[in-house]
Amino acid sequence: MWTSPNRPEAAHAATGTRDAAHAEGVLRRLEWTVIRRLDGQLQGDFRTLFRGAGMDLADLREYQHHDDVRHIDWNVTARLDTPHVRQFTESREIDAWFLLDLSASVDFGSGPGSKLDMARDFTAVLARLLARHGNRIGATLYGAGVEATLPARGGRTQVLGLLHRIATRPPPLRPHPTDLAELFRRADDAIRRRSLVFVVSDFQSLPGWHDALGRLAVRHEVVAVRVVDPLERELPDLGVVTIQDAETGEQLQVDTHDRGFRRRFAEAAARRETDLQEAFARAGVDVLELATDDDLADAVLRFARLRRLRNRLGAGGAR
Repeated sequence: MWTSPNRPEAAHAATGTRDAAHAEGVLRRLEWTVIRRLDGQLQGDFRTLFRGAGMDLADLREYQHHDDVRHIDWNVTARLDTPHVRQFTESREIDAWFLLDLSASVDFGSGPGSKLDMARDFTAVLARLLARHGNRIGATLYGAGVEATLPARGGRTQVLGLLHRIATRPPPLRPHPTDLAELFRRADDAIRRRSLVFVVSDFQSLPGWHDALGRLAVRHEVVAVRVVDPLERELPDLGVVTIQDAETGEQLQVDTHDRGFRRRFAEAAARRETDLQEAFARAGVDVLELATDDDLADAVLRFARLRRLRNRLGAGGAR
């Protein structure tokens, strides 16, 4: 049936077509500019990067001194009054989940690209690399609260669907503080099978999230992918400027020409950096940092080195 171009359903269909084309364009660009480079530089080591991430529970046994404490089954331990660990068998396919913080603070960038752009591109590259090797991709999206969960599925279409959801997420109706603990709790309920979990966020959140992240890391292999912008660590001399808290909408006029103010800003940023690193350590997760001015292929290769180090340490502890 023909539909008049000015009818709402026609406009909706046209918008949907543009959104789908945008997702396809983003993925094609990354396939040509990043994934082709990685194909050569990873040198066939792709599978080893994710060894141990896709695991199925096989058995329980008493804890031994070399065991990974993240595999302790606390329910069984409490019931038997003796520490027990879960043993896993490696499966052929991996379930990889992306927990995406799309809150207002992520939509910031002092250069050509924002933290959101880098988070999206990293997610697209890793998801495509995983899906291309027969693995399943799932995602939970957080904006002004948890907005959507995409069940884990395979294929390029799943990656395109995830990019489409990122691009078409509704803007928040009002400033809303980020609570990453909510995201981690919801993901812990949604992810049934042991998985490789990427938490992609700037970690600007209400306090207390590291406990929920630590509980998630007990069941899954978690990588915290922290997106940052250089301007968040050190302010240049820009004169009098108005800055706004993206989470609360609060505005403040500051004089960046004041050296004392710039020094206090840098000191506060350094304290936040220390607090974040301590929180990640308490949660027991690996951390990959992505700056908005990073080369994405180099960042993925840093992740590859992180994974190889993790695998070597794991093999050494098992001997």
